[in-house]
Amino acid sequence: MTLTTPQPRIVDFSTVPGVPCPCGTARRAFAEVADFPGTIHLTEISVNARKHYHKTLTETYYILECAADAELELDDTRIPLKPGLCIQIPPGVRHCARGEMKILNIVFPKFDPADEHFD
Repeated sequence: MTLTTPQPRIVDFSTVPGVPCPCGTARRAFAEVADFPGTIHLTEISVNARKHYHKTLTETYYILECAADAELELDDTRIPLKPGLCIQIPPGVRHCARGEMKILNIVFPKFDPADEHFD
């Protein structure tokens, strides 16, 4: 039996194509890595993000950059944002980013576009 040591994986987000999402544009990494249980997204959020929720996904937003008036709507509560904040969004919580920002979104389990729901 031959044992192999898992190799580190490196992603340069500048080479990952952006795809439209309810929040703006997401660059998604590690979706193809079978032994990693989630995905990591570099997301640029536009001012016209759509309120949505997930039935199974947990998202964790780490705010990298944001406008002074940026906020995150979680159900009926609005949270003012600033760089360095980290917010976990469990399944079922309706959420919408308000204002321009760039976030790192850590998603568990792996992101599935079929789990984006709108009221």
